Amino acid sequence: MDNVELLSRIQFAFTIAFHYIYPPLSIGLGVCLVVMEGLYLKTKNKIYEELTRFWVKIFALIFGIGVATGIVMEFEFGTNWATYSRYVGDIFGSALAAEGIFAFALESAFLGILLFGWNRVSPRVHFLATILVALGSIFSALWIVVANSWQQTPAGYRIEGQGMQARAIVTDFWEMVFNPSSVERYSHVLIGAFLSGSFLVLSVSAWYILKKKHVVHAQTAFRIALWVAAVSALGQLFTGHKSAEVVTKYQPAKLAAMEGHFEKLAPADMYLMGWVDAKNQKTTGLKIPGGLSLLVHQDMKAPIPGLNSIKPENRPKAINFVFQTYHLMVAIGMTLIGLTLFSLFLLYRKKLFETRWLMVVFVYAVLLPQIANQVGWYTAEVGRQPWVVYGLLRTSDALSQAVKAEHVLISLILFTFIYVMLFGLFLYLLNKKIQHGPDVASDSETSSSRMNPSLIPLMSERATSKSEHAKD
Repeated sequence: MDNVELLSRIQFAFTIAFHYIYPPLSIGLGVCLVVMEGLYLKTKNKIYEELTRFWVKIFALIFGIGVATGIVMEFEFGTNWATYSRYVGDIFGSALAAEGIFAFALESAFLGILLFGWNRVSPRVHFLATILVALGSIFSALWIVVANSWQQTPAGYRIEGQGMQARAIVTDFWEMVFNPSSVERYSHVLIGAFLSGSFLVLSVSAWYILKKKHVVHAQTAFRIALWVAAVSALGQLFTGHKSAEVVTKYQPAKLAAMEGHFEKLAPADMYLMGWVDAKNQKTTGLKIPGGLSLLVHQDMKAPIPGLNSIKPENRPKAINFVFQTYHLMVAIGMTLIGLTLFSLFLLYRKKLFETRWLMVVFVYAVLLPQIANQVGWYTAEVGRQPWVVYGLLRTSDALSQAVKAEHVLISLILFTFIYVMLFGLFLYLLNKKIQHGPDVASDSETSSSRMNPSLIPLMSERATSKSEHAKD
């Protein structure tokens, strides 16, 4: 790997990893917004309206930063990866055009009503706008994942031209869309996004509960997000397994790297944790003997192709990296299942919000889905190397021929500076909105106290302090 290829890969990985912080948050938060506003329409309880108004502001912030950080990647296709852009232009053009027409336009068109239509349209129309914005973000993810999945498992195409002028041409649009990995990968990505958004709500709500601020609003939002998170965490077990089945069938080298399996054809262990010594072709750690064979073939003695069954030039190079990122993703997934189910148990026992240590855990647990999404993407992308289009186009052949290493390095430094500034701005604005909290009307404070009798003394103290201030 020369310096241009290495720097170009680092630059693209950095920009897309930074961008990937925001779309999952907006997708998951959009689902929570639909639930909150739907409950307001059903119950007419102002708590739900105030929660929706509050989280809509945070949604807009996330959406704006996500759009700004995503634009850069499209330019990188042309500057750093010109051969790749020529090769997949017809495929990506179809998918990204569909994303713009069917998803981004829908999301952005109704975002204005979502943000500014509270007193200008009826509650039902506003709720419809909330649903359409949420659907827009979900559809947007669909077309992006379709384009990426085609790179993993190409289908519905033919190759025109030869050498540097070769191009993949769509022959069957729907076969391209429903390529062998798109449905499984999309469902896996989507549920990961639900977890990201719901855990953001859980984190902020837990912080309010610990600080005894906006307690009724925080507990209400926490319950909603907890159910979304619990269902999503369990669903991720199923989608993760289906994704692994696709990898087993179509990308055996990636599967072997994920589990550190070197033997040419032999039963494979499933590691819970470990370390891969690629040089000596040895993996050590805590494992279930024959576990991978059992998971894949329901037979602990069934042979699975290892890395030694694949030509060295067609194997992933960073085997231990793929192994570690995959197992970190799985470990976080199991942690989220245990955390959400335990919390539901405490909610049933009416002890959840009194368990202070658990609220502290939830404040920081917002990082877990984000980390899982990132390392899952690392596993998928690094694990398919040395191919940028699996089995068709090598990463080393996809580069722009005119770009020099120093050009990429300078732009990488500038991107890093700008993105750090953007991230700092995002955290500042997010913290400012969280510190402000929901805008609470006086009549809803009364209804809140009826929802939670323990807050009546607090309401009384607030009313007394207001009257004393008025006398002064």
